[in-house]
Amino acid sequence: MDGSGLRAAVVVARFNAHITDRLLGGARACLEEHGVESVDVYPIPGAWELPQAAARLVSRGAHDCIVTLGCVIRGETPHFDYVCSEATRGLGAVARTTAIPVVFGVLTTDDLDQALARAVDGPDNKGYEAALSALQMHAFMHHTESL
Repeated sequence: MDGSGLRAAVVVARFNAHITDRLLGGARACLEEHGVESVDVYPIPGAWELPQAAARLVSRGAHDCIVTLGCVIRGETPHFDYVCSEATRGLGAVARTTAIPVVFGVLTTDDLDQALARAVDGPDNKGYEAALSALQMHAFMHHTESL
């Protein structure tokens, strides 16, 4: 994947920052590894706000792809279900209404150990995977424009 010349945005939830910082590191590593020189990082409060932030960035038209990162860990109340559901639904709605990739990189785990296992260094990091998906989808969308 050649990302040279691309402008990427990474929207990262600050809630569970000990995990999302690792996801951000993975996304940055992937984008750098694939030649993306312009990466704008937008920290926001939590996963609930990801759809609104992604929609705002899409409307600005300044990026070729958007990677969204967050981490929601199940607790003792149904709050987990509400946040996960709306983040998923909202990001899906944004992705379906735009011509650029908006990629879902939100961990929805039962516990901290599961989150940490998905935020390891290297290509198994889910932030890395989300960024790679954004590059692959950009290539796909760019290729299919002429079809």
